[in-house]
Amino acid sequence: MNLIPSLRAYSGMDGLKRAIIPVAALFITFVCVLLALFEPWWLLGLMVTLPLLALGAYDATQRQWTITRNYPVAARIRWLFFDLRPYLRAYIVEGDEEGKPYSYEARRLIHARADGTSDVHPFGTQRDVHADEYYWLSHSISPAKDTEQDPRVRIGTDQCRHPYAASVLNISAMSFGALSAAAVEALNKGAAIGGFYQDTGEGGISPYHRKHGGDLVWEIGSGYFGCRDESGNFDPELFREQARIDQVKMTEIKLSQGAKPGHGGLLPAAKVTKEIAETRRVPVGEDCLSPRGHSAFSTPIELVEFAASMRELSGGKPVGIKLCVGQIHEVMAIMKAMLKTGILLDFIVVDGAEGGTGAAPLELSNHMGMPLQDGLVVVRNALVGTGLHDKIRLGASGKIYSAVGLAECLAIGADWCNAARAFMFSIGCIQAQRCHTGTCPTGITTQDPRRQHGLVVDVQSQRAANFHAKTLEALAEMTAAAGLRHPGDLQPHHVFHRINAQQSRPVDRVWQFVPENALIDAPEDTPYAHWWAAADPGSFAPAIDLDLVRNRAPRH
Repeated sequence: MNLIPSLRAYSGMDGLKRAIIPVAALFITFVCVLLALFEPWWLLGLMVTLPLLALGAYDATQRQWTITRNYPVAARIRWLFFDLRPYLRAYIVEGDEEGKPYSYEARRLIHARADGTSDVHPFGTQRDVHADEYYWLSHSISPAKDTEQDPRVRIGTDQCRHPYAASVLNISAMSFGALSAAAVEALNKGAAIGGFYQDTGEGGISPYHRKHGGDLVWEIGSGYFGCRDESGNFDPELFREQARIDQVKMTEIKLSQGAKPGHGGLLPAAKVTKEIAETRRVPVGEDCLSPRGHSAFSTPIELVEFAASMRELSGGKPVGIKLCVGQIHEVMAIMKAMLKTGILLDFIVVDGAEGGTGAAPLELSNHMGMPLQDGLVVVRNALVGTGLHDKIRLGASGKIYSAVGLAECLAIGADWCNAARAFMFSIGCIQAQRCHTGTCPTGITTQDPRRQHGLVVDVQSQRAANFHAKTLEALAEMTAAAGLRHPGDLQPHHVFHRINAQQSRPVDRVWQFVPENALIDAPEDTPYAHWWAAADPGSFAPAIDLDLVRNRAPRH
């Protein structure tokens, strides 16, 4: 560094203004030195001015940041407020409905229900009921008197020997590693208290999932963590060993994730602790890669055959898939594979693109995959249109935190819903959005034991159970108001969406819902004609040139 040429950049009045803090520090240094001739205590002032001078010299001569070269020291004040911006906005600036990805209103509702305090709302809605995004559930003049307070859904086809009765609200997939040990333990104990399940995420079954005996759904991703051999391939015997644990109620094959569909994952070597390595069955201190796609299958038929083998290995427990809907012909190809082979999946979970994750490329998080409601309609229509809807259960996951979100998904066609971030809020998450840094202030998404110390499992587990129970109470209230006994009785026509300030329509007039067996009997009469024609049970690639066919088709 050459200090003299750098200082010339601050000559003249403009230069002095830009370097005002180091210049002021230099002036005060001389004053302190002169006054110290009379009173030595003035030398204490140098403890402030000399570091500022050193910092100013460094800023003026460093080459990495243009703003600090031009505004030594002062530019760092900008950095400070840039770092503080999310907190200042969240606590001071934003309105009740403005926060992203979850508004203050949503976070306040979850915390109130988790705390067991009042979750009622005074003085009427703050929503703009004429805004395009507004929707509502239609009520009945004759409300139901006896509604189901703990609604459950039976998951498992006739090919499954041990069906599972799941709550209509459960904990969505979050891995040990992405979550701390304390958070996993608190959520599982909450699931045990409340009678709902915890999805393990693709990181395997940890000791913290097992400690309190809460029901588990074991998610198997492309890394096959917990059931992989030394080469990273699926190991049937390791899978059998854990899948037959009584606590494991179902197995879920993860095809894609809403927050980053088509993207694998990498847990850096520094984060692969001994516990995480043992849980995932990977080497300690080495990068842990989750590939983009599966190695155990490559076609729709191979997928359902793989699911059938997993069902047998697990002793006959339900096996299903989770996916964020992307190319529609691939969904149709899975339906054709089940029809051709006679092998049925026990369930399908649709993950919306608005779902969360610890870390994802911004472009994938913002612009890849279908939002939940759109994807749910596609899979619902695929199941109904092939006559499989009464056999295969349909789950929904993606930014669900309240009874109205549950009700909308159930009306569209879901049998149950999962939530991840809502349960994180219930155990103390404050949406600091530092999940990927290892510095989570609440100890939920960090492996630092000192930060985890703040999360008391016995307290937070009860909060998770409270949130679940209070949300189902609210769902029962809405179901009764609609004149129904079970939330599974909700239909698309019960939910209205506003189209614009003058028009609103029931959901079955916003999206097109196909009738039973429509894809078998007359696919050309459905909006999926080309997707169905392109679906090949023997390949995920389209069987026809979709670009050519769709360009020739009339546009409506």
